Amino acid sequence: MYRASVLFSLVMALVLVLTPTALAAPAEVFPKIIPLPIGFRPEGIAIGNGTDFYVGSLANGAVYKGDLRTGQGAILVPGEPGRVTVGIKFDKRSGYLFAAGGGTGFGRVYDTRTGQEVAAFQFTGPGSFINDVIVTRSAAYFTNSSQPVLYKVPLSRNGRLPKSSAVQVLTLSGDWQQVAGFNANGIDATPNGKTLIVVNSTVGALYRVNPDTGKALLIDLGGATVTAGDGILLDGMTLYVVRNRLNQIAVIDMAPDLASGRLVSTITDPAFRVPTTIAEFGRSLYAVNARFGVPDPGNADYDVVRVSKR
Repeated sequence: MYRASVLFSLVMALVLVLTPTALAAPAEVFPKIIPLPIGFRPEGIAIGNGTDFYVGSLANGAVYKGDLRTGQGAILVPGEPGRVTVGIKFDKRSGYLFAAGGGTGFGRVYDTRTGQEVAAFQFTGPGSFINDVIVTRSAAYFTNSSQPVLYKVPLSRNGRLPKSSAVQVLTLSGDWQQVAGFNANGIDATPNGKTLIVVNSTVGALYRVNPDTGKALLIDLGGATVTAGDGILLDGMTLYVVRNRLNQIAVIDMAPDLASGRLVSTITDPAFRVPTTIAEFGRSLYAVNARFGVPDPGNADYDVVRVSKR
């Protein structure tokens, strides 16, 4: 009995010593702020496999690969003079990253395992702005902020790329309103790829677009607008719209048929510094701070900010 009592006392003492450590709140695993290289000039973001993420550069077309869990990363695709990377999307089937080329008129595709370019599609010449891209089961769609068109790159069931001659140009028709300035910007799609959603930054309107014809139908927002709309993200029946220079993310509850939506809230954060695009991981949104208008962009600091979904 004596030995048992002594043993019990020793065990309880050990428990009391260890309990404060065991019950202490764990350190934050996923950092709120993820720094990017100085002078990187980011714009687009995409989530890859696991906790991998990618960010593209407006400065020289480089692509940065990082880890959401650690906040660490490195350049995957080296930049080149004259190149631009704006919106980007990852295709899990192939491991390819699709990148909109801005004023270069190109859409490029990179293998995220090696960082090598596997395709370059010249959609148009200088004077247009290839802004964003979404990848569906059957195609990748690129927006052009200067012209009322989408570029459709057909994909095979396993994500295999086509020849350049297979690229289709879809004219945005129907309710689409083309005005002076930036027009078609962020783009997303329903999970089955049968409906695209496109935001017009200047008009402040959202459209559901037929992925085969380009016919656009205005989404009724009940009088609300999303001017300065940039990257968008459809999560179930919730649409998130980044409003860049307003430092906001609009939260819109969409109707089942996507014909209408209701602006229900706005996500803001003191860390927002002109966010442009977002990607999702779990219950979090990751926004890229592009810092448009910063005095010396080539020497400025940039980052990605994590915020909770509404």
